[in-house]
Amino acid sequence: MQIPENTPPEMAPPAAAPEESLRVIALVSGGKDSFFSVLHCLANGHRVVALANLHPPPGPLPGPGPSLSSSDVAAAATTSDDDHHQDRAADGQSGQEETEDRDLNSFMYQTVGHQAIPLYADATGIPLYRRAIVGGAAQTSTDYSHFAAASAPVGKAVVARGNAAQDARADETESMVPLLRAVMAAHPDANAVCAGAILSTYQRTRVESVATRLGLVPLAFLWKFPILPTPGPSGDDGAQLLADMAVAGMEARIIKVASGGLDESALWTNVASIAGRDRIQRSMRRFGVADRGAVLGEGGEFETLVLDGPAELFRKRIVVDGADRRVVREGGGSAWLMLRNARTESKDVQAQAEGKVRIPDLLDARFVSVLETLQGSLSTTAAQNEEVEAEAEAEAPHLGRLQVQNKNRLLHWCVIGDVSSRESSSIETETRSLVERIRALLSRAGLPPSAIINSTIVLRRMSDFPTINAIYGALFDAPVPPARVTVACGQLLPSLRSGVNIAVYLTVHPALKDGQRQGLHVQSRSYWAPANIGPYSQAVTVPAASLASSARVDTDGMMDGVRLVSIAGQIPLVPATMVLPGGGDDSLRLQLSLSLQHLWRIGVEVGVQWWTSAVAYFPHSPTPNSGVEMSRKAGLAAQAWETAHLFASQEQDSDGDEGPDLWDKKFNPRYMSLSATDPRTSVAELPDREVLTTPNRVVPPVFAVEVAELPRAAGVEWHAHMGISRAGAGSVTVRRRQVPLTIPSSDKSTPEGVAHVHQVIIHHKERKVYVVQTIVAEKLPQPLAREQELSLQRHTAYSGHDQIALEAVSQLGDVNDNQPPSETVSAVVRYVDVKFYPNPLARIVQSGDKEGAEGVGGGEKEKVAPCVPCASVWDAQGQRLSSVTVYQSVFERA
Repeated sequence: MQIPENTPPEMAPPAAAPEESLRVIALVSGGKDSFFSVLHCLANGHRVVALANLHPPPGPLPGPGPSLSSSDVAAAATTSDDDHHQDRAADGQSGQEETEDRDLNSFMYQTVGHQAIPLYADATGIPLYRRAIVGGAAQTSTDYSHFAAASAPVGKAVVARGNAAQDARADETESMVPLLRAVMAAHPDANAVCAGAILSTYQRTRVESVATRLGLVPLAFLWKFPILPTPGPSGDDGAQLLADMAVAGMEARIIKVASGGLDESALWTNVASIAGRDRIQRSMRRFGVADRGAVLGEGGEFETLVLDGPAELFRKRIVVDGADRRVVREGGGSAWLMLRNARTESKDVQAQAEGKVRIPDLLDARFVSVLETLQGSLSTTAAQNEEVEAEAEAEAPHLGRLQVQNKNRLLHWCVIGDVSSRESSSIETETRSLVERIRALLSRAGLPPSAIINSTIVLRRMSDFPTINAIYGALFDAPVPPARVTVACGQLLPSLRSGVNIAVYLTVHPALKDGQRQGLHVQSRSYWAPANIGPYSQAVTVPAASLASSARVDTDGMMDGVRLVSIAGQIPLVPATMVLPGGGDDSLRLQLSLSLQHLWRIGVEVGVQWWTSAVAYFPHSPTPNSGVEMSRKAGLAAQAWETAHLFASQEQDSDGDEGPDLWDKKFNPRYMSLSATDPRTSVAELPDREVLTTPNRVVPPVFAVEVAELPRAAGVEWHAHMGISRAGAGSVTVRRRQVPLTIPSSDKSTPEGVAHVHQVIIHHKERKVYVVQTIVAEKLPQPLAREQELSLQRHTAYSGHDQIALEAVSQLGDVNDNQPPSETVSAVVRYVDVKFYPNPLARIVQSGDKEGAEGVGGGEKEKVAPCVPCASVWDAQGQRLSSVTVYQSVFERA
């Protein structure tokens, strides 16, 4: 059946629970990746209910040079009903002779070989639905916004296809919407869609945009497959995926070549064979092609047509005789096969060897080492490597003048909803009030929601999260929403009138220019890392140079140099299923290792070379020995963190995925001129100690924080405070020292506590901008005298933190001494143990009751620091802390 142009929208079906078998619509192009993705869906226990394909439109194709009109070779959708199936795909199966001698060359869809696509219904026994591609690549950035597609003016399309003026308005991505709606109408139980994206962010984000709008779970089981654990040596060029296809029993023939490494003699090579794989590898090496994805055709080097596969998917094979394959040469080394008289042919499925789909191991080598370390640990606390702890304090450089806080380029807003009346008693009403206050703050500052780069959401009850998530998500209508961390603090949140049930802390960059804010938002299930199914990204990055004062900001060179990375909190979901792993007695150790691997993989993907610090959140365990248990958990977290940093791999991580998306290198002017040795084309090692001024075995500080609940009832959530990417050698300085503390008391004989001060200085020497993170970790003597406890209760957080941070920052440059410490150093977040400070959020509630807790002045009168009230806070040695405060400062040198 031909799908009508104006298919009415259907109500999106609810997404299945993670444990359920999904009913999948498979987007197929005929290529190897889309069909291997189908095999992985089956291997994961899902059921494929339909195949869906987009094909070239009838009529002349765009572009220079003469072209002849083409017939719509698939005017009717093909089903698996043998009574209606034609077992031959002659040139233009509607009986017209194929006259098209040019490939569509779509940015999004493989279209070469489309003449054979209708045969897949008979070959697989799965219904096939098709629709013509409408429009062109109206949006050429890797991330995709359907809002921009809906509002694109006529004529903005880079490549417009079709004769109607309205075709130029549409991005070709939107062709998926009516196609999938029609399939969903015919298969109401369909609740997922799969695609074959491997390294192409361009393709993945477009499928995700359509899938999430239609209520479908996006599946991309091949995403980042080349960097996942392999059965052989790590660090291969990605050809393991082709070997996996061969073992699975696929036959995928090259039908187009467009690379200097492959000429037309490679046409009809079976890439899903050892011989075919070896031939591609030799060709790419001979021509010096360095990209890991090149051997897979990810950069358009070649395209394939699947003719056969294992019996669980293919009940018949597709055959094209040699005389029916004609070479079409496009010039520039590009050539493809025109196929005639393709047909299906029965095969002996009983005699066919059973194919095996390899599912990558859950943990890679680094985190297998982490898990083994945790399993072998007998101590209850982490005794960090003496060489790590013995790090000498780096000499303090002079960085210039500290930015005045009210002119700082990063703002920190603390926002709560209206809790002043009975009408605000429901979580929906409170959340809507909070979101409206955020909108008002943005409007007042003249900023879009994209100015928010990360957020921390503190709840009273995690059960409120689905409601809050839906309302909060309405803030963001552009790709790459902020990174986010979510925890529940239970009754540790303050009670005032109807009670505060949610507080949101936002980091806002008010001076970002176009293109400066980048990020990673993967919404598909894969084997790589958990899908971010909510309104938050895995990572958001901004240039350090963008923090320069407004008088010095320009766009020239702003994209170069060091970048600051915000990372979302990571819980230990198994990426392919989005459920927590089992593990029995070792469950916590496995969860620690898996969630830390998620953090690492995301960091590597966005080029992080160094973490400034991190926190591991743990849910409260109401046991008599909860303190002993939390000390043990803190020790395990520190061991995991240290082992991951000190792991020595046999292969350098830099042999992995090569930086910019392959689409970027081919089509994005920013990268088209890059050579294989350009630093922007190689992924950084994590950790990369060459960025340190004194490269040694130092490990960034890590803390453990006990809260009430975590998302999905997880046993741990990892959060890195900041990642550093694109840093040059010697551009990061790490400093540590201790400061004695005293607590006011009447007897003047108070034993001293201690504050551990950790500093990371990030140098952007070309722009003369320096970003400094300062952490003050306070350890008080226990037990405290009663007068000391009363003294602490009069503070919302230890007042000495700001002074200590100011003194540490003052060693680095010129600071205005006429302002109080809280107005000079900017607190990003405080983790406060309520045992020592029982009411840490009092000022937030008081100012928020009137002003919405604006943060940068919280009621225009006093600064409010984002605060996470905790049941306990711990250091890497498993010792209890009273509070930890993270500050951020920016220096500029004339």
